Amino acid sequence: MTATARDGGENTTGADGRPAGLVLEVADLCVDYGIADRALHAVDGVSLSLRRGEVLGIAGESGSGKSTLAYAMNRLLRPPGIITSGDVHYHPKGGGPPVDILGLPEAELRRFRWAEVAMVFQSAMNALNPVMPVRAQITDVLAAHRPEMTRRERNRRMIELLRLVGISPDRAGAYPHELSGGMRQRAMIAIALALEPEIIIMDEPTTALDVVIQRQILTEIMKLRDRLGFSVIFITHDLSLLIELADTIAVMYAGRLVEVARSGELYRAPRHPYSYGLLHSFPLLRGDRKQLSSIPGSPPDLRAVPSGCPFHPRCPHAKDLCTQRVPKLGPVPGSPESGQQAACLLYEQDGIGPPPASLGEREQAHVQ
Repeated sequence: MTATARDGGENTTGADGRPAGLVLEVADLCVDYGIADRALHAVDGVSLSLRRGEVLGIAGESGSGKSTLAYAMNRLLRPPGIITSGDVHYHPKGGGPPVDILGLPEAELRRFRWAEVAMVFQSAMNALNPVMPVRAQITDVLAAHRPEMTRRERNRRMIELLRLVGISPDRAGAYPHELSGGMRQRAMIAIALALEPEIIIMDEPTTALDVVIQRQILTEIMKLRDRLGFSVIFITHDLSLLIELADTIAVMYAGRLVEVARSGELYRAPRHPYSYGLLHSFPLLRGDRKQLSSIPGSPPDLRAVPSGCPFHPRCPHAKDLCTQRVPKLGPVPGSPESGQQAACLLYEQDGIGPPPASLGEREQAHVQ
């Protein structure tokens, strides 16, 4: 799905029939851990698209497959993780044929990664080299990918990057353990920006930070996105954060997409019961006080996913048919223009619908 950005611009189609401005396309991606009968299906048939300048949010509880999807898109999976099927194509800014990321030879992949698609990992303390100062970790990236740069040019670029993410250049000689959590995360962002990539994948970059530092980091990310024009895939378990940050949100459950929508639409009218549960587990800032409700039960063990819809054991609207049929991600009736999609039998023609009123528009008094 490709959604309209927040500025209200219309999606356009190029001569090849693809949405104009498409930068990344994921089609029917499947990832297993292990092989044969013992395989654990961590990502199951995920298809997504990302446009230039867009922030695509991926939300879901721990174990839903979010990070595995991110690592697979960038070919950073380690054994026993295996991409069993699917395609990931990058569309160069200047035009030309799309790049098949999954089919790139190792040498070409090393040149491609970080230059076109970079990643900010979940724990900066673990991702940064503990025995190298920040200065060396940034200049090493430049030396490996931009061998034509002189040492002076690399140092100049390093200082520029530190200032760009709000770190004083006099901290360039500091080691990771000498920096605060927020500064370490900023250093990771600086490394990701070093080669001016088109896409930055951020895997829960603010999870371990307090709310004040989290707000500073997120504000910095959005300023940099607006200034430099890169696209972002932002992965988090915090759906309330994505409502504010993302243009498009994809909700994952048990390795599958269960809903894809523009952030405003998902906030006003979550169509999948899981999305509804996630949204109603955090308080509204305005309006009357309401008792919060959690989603009963726990996410399924991916080694023994329930038959039919994987969410049915926790779903308040589940019927017998939900235990037998796996719903497909498809358009939600009544939202053809927006393209909102949900994987729920409530919306399939021969499913268990119609959906209850609670899965319609939220109270508009709370929506700003």
